[in-house]
Amino acid sequence: MKNILRPALVLFFVLTLLTGVAYPLVVTGVAQSLFPAQAHGSLILQGGKPVGSALIGQNFTDAGHFWGRPSATAPMPYNASLSGGSNQGPLNPALVDAVKARVAALRAADSGNTAAVPVDLVTASASGLDPHISPAAADYQVARVARARGLSVEKVRVLVAQQTKGPWLGLLGESQVNVLQLNLALEALR
Repeated sequence: MKNILRPALVLFFVLTLLTGVAYPLVVTGVAQSLFPAQAHGSLILQGGKPVGSALIGQNFTDAGHFWGRPSATAPMPYNASLSGGSNQGPLNPALVDAVKARVAALRAADSGNTAAVPVDLVTASASGLDPHISPAAADYQVARVARARGLSVEKVRVLVAQQTKGPWLGLLGESQVNVLQLNLALEALR
């Protein structure tokens, strides 16, 4: 029994040190040195203090800010500890009612806007935390934000264009706008 138990225990401790200590330390060191912003949560700092993460949406509700995608997290929106979608399909009456209510809220906030409401302003993402909207969703809100802030529509539209990021390497993904970064740039105009 001793001949079997000793090698098994030695192998257990060696593998524990390699896979439980050495490997995580190496991976963490590489991540910290090559991708420091991502390794620290992609935090957005303002005045040296974190104001949010570029990876998690925030709940902007006033007319002077751009609004992000609806959040499916409960009991409060954009709760990172409760990430998850609503799991409601397109034929689910609850989703249809929620989308109708969101469209009505957008129309009420900007009654003069007769453009089609972009789908990402009325449907939650799979995680319920998406911090990005499409350029069309940002453009839909330009007039409301400009009016609420007393800015020209053209000035706000230029700001949206500056904050729009194209597909990765020009090929992968779609153009998108980070709502937190756009709203911080909007605040910087003051």
